[in-house]
Amino acid sequence: MIRLMIEGRVQCVGYRASFAEQAKALGLAGWVRNRRDGSVEAAVEGHAQAVEAIIAWARRGPAAATVSNVAIEETMEQAAPDGGFKILPTL
Repeated sequence: MIRLMIEGRVQCVGYRASFAEQAKALGLAGWVRNRRDGSVEAAVEGHAQAVEAIIAWARRGPAAATVSNVAIEETMEQAAPDGGFKILPTL
């Protein structure tokens, strides 16, 4: 699974919902959530090409967002058994 930490103007601009929509369209499993520090965190799992596509999208975000940084790391976390994509509560 790949974890993304997205910084910039990424809250109150529809970033989570747009990210989830893109991830589902790409057939990715995982989750996305706001963080109290103003960033957005996501974890995705799926085909390499789809993961690269969501990373590229994360660097742009929806029209109202201004992304300043996307940190990427591999994790040992696994997606939910149902393979779905969820929006989680703020952490």
